[in-house]
Amino acid sequence: MARSECRSRLFYLAGRVSALAIALTVLGIAVLVLSVGGYVARRRHDRRYAGTYARNLEEADSALEEARAADRGWDRGILEQAARRALSEARPGWQPARLEIVLVDDRPGMAEDRAHLVAVEGEDRVRIVLARQAGGHWVAQVVG
Repeated sequence: MARSECRSRLFYLAGRVSALAIALTVLGIAVLVLSVGGYVARRRHDRRYAGTYARNLEEADSALEEARAADRGWDRGILEQAARRALSEARPGWQPARLEIVLVDDRPGMAEDRAHLVAVEGEDRVRIVLARQAGGHWVAQVVG
């Protein structure tokens, strides 16, 4: 009788451990499925909105650089004139739809200042780097 009691206790404990193992296995599978599903959904979302995100980031960055240029007292009209003049020399006949300020490099002293602009026409983009000369005139350093 003692032996059969021992067997029934082992069977009962084994059943209890087995239920715990099943519960942990189901929980592990659920976590794994949810993790993989979340990863797949996030990748799909990123692919769908990648262009929109990049465009919004460019617009915000451009607005920030324009604000920095205005804070430094740089006149956007003068920068655009210098950029358009440089573009007409480097690419005759090409007229961009818009010019975006992408970087303001305001170093100590006027002669060290640089302004990076991008001329945009459709899918075509041209980078222009303007340098300020002594006297406050802007000239193209790089067009391309």
